[in-house]
Amino acid sequence: MKLSRRARNGLMVGTAALLLASCSSLNYYRQAAQGQLTLLSDARPIDDWLNDQATDAKLRVRLATARQIRTFAIKELGLPDNNSYKNYAALTRPFVLWNVVAAPELSLKPIQWCFPVAGCVSYRGYYSKDDAVDYARELRAEGNDVSVGGVPAYSTLGWFNDPLLSTFIHYPDAELARLIFHELSHQVVYVAGDSQFNESFASTVEEAGVERWLSGYGNEVMRDNYLKISARKKQFLALLLGCRDALATSYASKISIAEKRAAKVRLFKQLQDDYQLLKASWGGYTGYDRFFAEPLSNAHLASIATYNDFIPAFRALLAREKTFPRFYAAAKALAELDREERHRRLKALAGA
Repeated sequence: MKLSRRARNGLMVGTAALLLASCSSLNYYRQAAQGQLTLLSDARPIDDWLNDQATDAKLRVRLATARQIRTFAIKELGLPDNNSYKNYAALTRPFVLWNVVAAPELSLKPIQWCFPVAGCVSYRGYYSKDDAVDYARELRAEGNDVSVGGVPAYSTLGWFNDPLLSTFIHYPDAELARLIFHELSHQVVYVAGDSQFNESFASTVEEAGVERWLSGYGNEVMRDNYLKISARKKQFLALLLGCRDALATSYASKISIAEKRAAKVRLFKQLQDDYQLLKASWGGYTGYDRFFAEPLSNAHLASIATYNDFIPAFRALLAREKTFPRFYAAAKALAELDREERHRRLKALAGA
């Protein structure tokens, strides 16, 4: 496997981090480096899979669809034309990694971890679920709320050639496009330590990109399905935001700790009940059941704002700039500002 100069530099940064790390951090960086390199070594060019007579017919269709989506992303959305998503890796696990998110018992502010290149983020990713569960157990023993969630894909920000993966290749066409557009967007602009900016930007490109892709390549059934999926997503998000806001109000109030704990139990029970009603209105759709696989905690809601709070602002910016290249340029200009000024301008855009 031949690595690009940027990838080699990335490994050098990681090696330096290893030398400076504590024992526990050393183990974490070791599994991260090993997991990434294993992923890259397992990936083969799409043409190899298509030319292999043993490749399943359904997989052939999905790989051809992913290739078309990638071409659209480059030509129509102006996303990076590099070696990302030109290879495919068949994994033997349901997710590429598992993220551990934690927050204090009576706070929705997530605990952060800081890494080379990516900066400070509100999660730690593990390529082994057992390792993620073990670390979650340590955090819980310290009194934190913790969640462990499987992740189907992630971006290496252009440092490596991100491959297509078995963890998401069989998604419906529009959802596959959504994911590829989102992950490629992180290669356009990324601010270390500002996940709200990064994820809201990528989510905006993803949504606007899928809308454009469907208008050119979708049919009536695909568009109807996408509208249903998007509507469910918005309803579910509204449910979570309502619970998050109620919890935030309770935690900020002057009531006793015992009363805050009692309110927390009540609000999470209400969230579960409300979800069952919402699920029934969907005809029993189970797509969000996984969210409730663990006992609910602050960690489940800590990252909700990260992915959504600035989407209205970026939508307004895209509408103002009209084209994706101009939109990217405007986003890059925002990225050059300090965090406080960047967020102030995004809030102003959202209110415009």
